[in-house]
Amino acid sequence: RPVIRKAALCNFAIDQSGPRCDEFRAKARTLVSIERRNIDRVAVSRGIGMCRNIKNLFNFEPPATDDEIHASSLQFVRKLSGFNKPSKINEEAFNNAVQDVAAVARELIHSLRTDAPTKNRELEATKARARSAARFGAARNAG
Repeated sequence: RPVIRKAALCNFAIDQSGPRCDEFRAKARTLVSIERRNIDRVAVSRGIGMCRNIKNLFNFEPPATDDEIHASSLQFVRKLSGFNKPSKINEEAFNNAVQDVAAVARELIHSLRTDAPTKNRELEATKARARSAARFGAARNAG
């Protein structure tokens, strides 16, 4: 959180004008640049290429359900907006975005083609649990 606050303050400073702000604005730009590089570096080192809760839905047997597509769309909109649950004033826009993303995702998944064999959901889940156990230890996945 301190990084986000610092970046927000620096962005505020960058948007201000006046002769006294020039020096602070230059420092703020440098700080924002450094913080963005640090955030990117941490994301890459942790393997955070996209939200961990957004799952691959293409090329599975049985195909992705509307509930799975909606859940992934909800996670995507949450990630973009920064809201886990929007305020009343933003609720309509948030829900409309989820519906729009779900519609586009559904269209995309149904229009994609591949020569690769379809994946088995249970087998893929078993592989994911094995990777998780190897990465975090069996104790975490036991419960």
